[in-house]
Amino acid sequence: MRRLLAPVPVAVIGVVVALVALLAYGLASNEPDRGIEEALERGEREQAPELELPRLSGNGVESLDDYRGQVVVLNFWASWCEPCREESPLLQRWHERLQKRDATVLGVDAFDEIGRARAFVEEYRLEYPMLRDGEGATRETYGILGFPETFVIDRQGRIAAIARGPVDAEFMRERVAPVVREQA
Repeated sequence: MRRLLAPVPVAVIGVVVALVALLAYGLASNEPDRGIEEALERGEREQAPELELPRLSGNGVESLDDYRGQVVVLNFWASWCEPCREESPLLQRWHERLQKRDATVLGVDAFDEIGRARAFVEEYRLEYPMLRDGEGATRETYGILGFPETFVIDRQGRIAAIARGPVDAEFMRERVAPVVREQA
C-alpha cells in the first residue's frame, strides 16, 4: 500500500523561501566590494577613501591628506592578529627605506584594546606613524574583511595596490617599489 505525503502548507514554503533569501543576502553582503580590485585589474586607480583618525599615542589626529604627495603603505592591523605580528618587522624595514624616498608606512590599529596595541608597537619597535580605529569605523570605507590588509596609495592619493592578508618581500618589491619610483 502506498502512502501519500501530506501537502506542505503555503506558509511553510514562504518561510523557507524567506530564509533562503535572507541567507543569500547575508552571504552577498559579506563579500568585499570588488570595485577597487576590478579597477586595478583594468589598470585604473581609484581615489583612496578619506581617512582621519586619532594617533595611537593619543596626541591629536592625522589624516591621509596629511601625506598627500607621498606614497603611503596603509596597513590595517590588530595586536591579536598573528599574521600582523609576522609582517610587522618587514613593514618596519621598508618604512626605513621608504622615508628616504618621500614615502611611508602608515599603520591603523583596529578592533583592539589600546594598551595591547601600544605594547605591540613597542615589542616590534615600530617607528612608523600609527593611527587608532578602535571601533573599526574604516572597515566599511576600505572594505576591510580581516587583518592584516594593506593599501598602497600613490602620490596623487589613489589606490595603486591592495594586499588582503599579510604582505611579504615580494609584494613590497613588485607592488610598492614601482609606485615609489613613479614621478609625482
